[in-house]
Amino acid sequence: MGDVDSSSGSSASFPKYLEHLSGDGKAIGVLTSGGDAQGMNAAVRAVVRMGIYVGAKVYFIYEGYQGMVDGGSNIVEANWESVSSILQVGGTIIGSARCQAFRSREGRLKAACNLVRLGITNLCVIGGDGSLTGANLFRKEWNGLLEELAKNGEIDKDAVEKHSYLNVVGMVGSIDNDFCGTDMTIGTDSALHRIIEVVDAIMTTAQSHQRTFVLEVMGRHCGYLALVSALACGADWVFLPESPPEEGWEENMCLKLSENRAQKKRLNIIIVAEGAIDTQNKPISSEKIKELVVKQLGFDTRVTILGHVQRGGTPSAFDRILASRMGVEAVVALMEATPQTPACVVSLRGNHAVRLPLMECVQMTQDVQKAMDERRFKDAVQLRGRSFEGNLKTYKRLAVKLPDDKIPKSNCNVAVINVGAPAAGMNAAVRSAVRVGIADGHRMYAVYDGFDGFAKGQVKEIRWGDVGGWTGQGGSILGTKRTLPGKHLESIAKQMRSHSISALLIIGGFEAYLGLLELAAAREKHEEFCVPMVMVPATVSNNVPGSDFSIGADTALNTITDTCDRIKQSASGTKRRVFIIETMGGYCGYLANMGGLAAGADAAYIFEEPFDIRDLQSNVEHLTEKMKTTIQRGLVLRNESCSVNYTTDFIYQLYSEEGKGVFDCRKNVLGHMQQGGSPSPFDRNFGTKISARAMEWITDKLKGSQGTGKKFVSDDSICVLGISKRDLLFQPVAELKKETDFEHRIPKEQWWLKLRPLMKILAKYKASYDVSDAGKLESLGHHHATSHGEPAAI
Repeated sequence: MGDVDSSSGSSASFPKYLEHLSGDGKAIGVLTSGGDAQGMNAAVRAVVRMGIYVGAKVYFIYEGYQGMVDGGSNIVEANWESVSSILQVGGTIIGSARCQAFRSREGRLKAACNLVRLGITNLCVIGGDGSLTGANLFRKEWNGLLEELAKNGEIDKDAVEKHSYLNVVGMVGSIDNDFCGTDMTIGTDSALHRIIEVVDAIMTTAQSHQRTFVLEVMGRHCGYLALVSALACGADWVFLPESPPEEGWEENMCLKLSENRAQKKRLNIIIVAEGAIDTQNKPISSEKIKELVVKQLGFDTRVTILGHVQRGGTPSAFDRILASRMGVEAVVALMEATPQTPACVVSLRGNHAVRLPLMECVQMTQDVQKAMDERRFKDAVQLRGRSFEGNLKTYKRLAVKLPDDKIPKSNCNVAVINVGAPAAGMNAAVRSAVRVGIADGHRMYAVYDGFDGFAKGQVKEIRWGDVGGWTGQGGSILGTKRTLPGKHLESIAKQMRSHSISALLIIGGFEAYLGLLELAAAREKHEEFCVPMVMVPATVSNNVPGSDFSIGADTALNTITDTCDRIKQSASGTKRRVFIIETMGGYCGYLANMGGLAAGADAAYIFEEPFDIRDLQSNVEHLTEKMKTTIQRGLVLRNESCSVNYTTDFIYQLYSEEGKGVFDCRKNVLGHMQQGGSPSPFDRNFGTKISARAMEWITDKLKGSQGTGKKFVSDDSICVLGISKRDLLFQPVAELKKETDFEHRIPKEQWWLKLRPLMKILAKYKASYDVSDAGKLESLGHHHATSHGEPAAI
């Protein structure tokens, strides 16, 4: 990728802005096809608004390819307001249908005729691999189809010249996450939300009755949903199409279930993908599993099949942001396309928007299926991509504990501590660290109530079974405090000595980072601190240097988005009302900015982008104009510390005064509800994986020094583990110091500020959007490797 930092002296050093793209005289058709997925509407909205923004005409193609073949009232020009209020709606408002006609050449001939008559030569297809394959075939045949139409006299000769090629850009909308080359497809995160809501609800009733539940989730050919939900709820067993259980799994599973019962665990959860098979490719059904458990163990067992619930409901914040980013990228890709450009898919890798060749991705997706059919299951798992393989490995390590005599002891004691404010997903991170640590042969110690508790000696050994059922719990079970270690260095050193702690894992926010810096500085005085220390970022504010994401931010974002949805709904009833909503985050504008993108806000005020009275005035004028349209409501987000003087009350009073007679105002401070609640699937999964990785790092460090008795004094033994663009990086706190604005407790550079123009464009403001990162097609195998990074699949 031509990042400014990686390519010195190339054209990427001069940012290329959207203004360079002109859609004049261009027409884009947008359609949704195949199975629906939550977030498709967000993608449609982004394509329509971005298309109009660059000056193109945008057409809705209703009912997928069927509408393209039927033409007429199925292809309609869209305007700005056509896509208002659809961001929070699941499914697709332009409909989707399975279409036989398009599979035949005459069907495609009709479709081409309908498009050419409207001058549509740019297609944006939102669907699964089947829909995208169809679009690519259509693109290849395009010229031949037009010539045939001209020959039959259905279109003019010059139309063939004028519209000689078709550009195709795809976005993958599929809840299964079954498309190779993209980390997350649109709808996957929302489907996980539905599954986890059900699992959480079932867990309470199973607990009451000591029951075993068999849950069947969607995924005919892909086990992603089953795998990640098993990881996110700590299921006892999971069945996937890609990784069938070994011969004799029946006995193994029953043994595992009865062992769990013997350890006082009152419930068992078994998750089955609908396409689950054994090594002979014979299906494993949820009923079969139930019969087995009842027959062998006599446990009270129930089956729940989730079915189409998983496709429904409102899209999660993640899916809305993903789809909005992809929709904008898709329009940019179409505007830049030439006759030579192959059809591409816009997708996310790590935290980076990329373009990939459509057919390579489809080919690889089909290779997975082929590998499964030919019982090459190892290949299938590898072809699924890095995130699938990583999830499977982590699940196996955390689900099954080897007997004690099978685990080689390391004779090391490792402590886990929570620091700062509570964040949803902290407990999942603690569970994961404890179990990986035990599997690596360490004794694990839990420190209660942060550095404060550490100093007072609130340190206890924590075992495998103690952390069961922790993934779904919000807040911090270990207890957490904002106290920094600086005041208690003596007593903390004493506790580390008396429990002979040989490594420390800190899970927390900015205080945890400051705490690490203080411990690093105290190494000279206290040799007890000369041990490996690593921090896993967990804070709703997402303000920890060294990581693009932190545990808890996704849950907070969903809380903000849900609340904004409700507020917008109340405003659409009363008409002409503007809501001003204050979010948390300290000086970091992440929640306000991303919440604004996910909720479709008109403005978001943040500290990182200074604003003055003129900006406030232009926002008021913008809203006054908006009230003249059919969209008679406004939503404005304000980060709690974005300005000392322009407080929420000030902005509320200003808007109220200026909007007199045009709109009225209400204000809402969201407060601590943003720190609470049960963790979202993203935070459970992210917390589990990043914490397991941190524990592996500790084990590697300890192994390296075994028997040498050497102390850890180098900078690289005190690190923050984070995601940066596409890589998982361990960065020494000493190096992160220069990247930190300590006064405002934020990193000096923040990736999400680049997405700020998106929110403005989608809210009808002129904004300068830097598109120099996009552009080059990448190949699938190519991973933009940094010297010390490892791929970060989310």
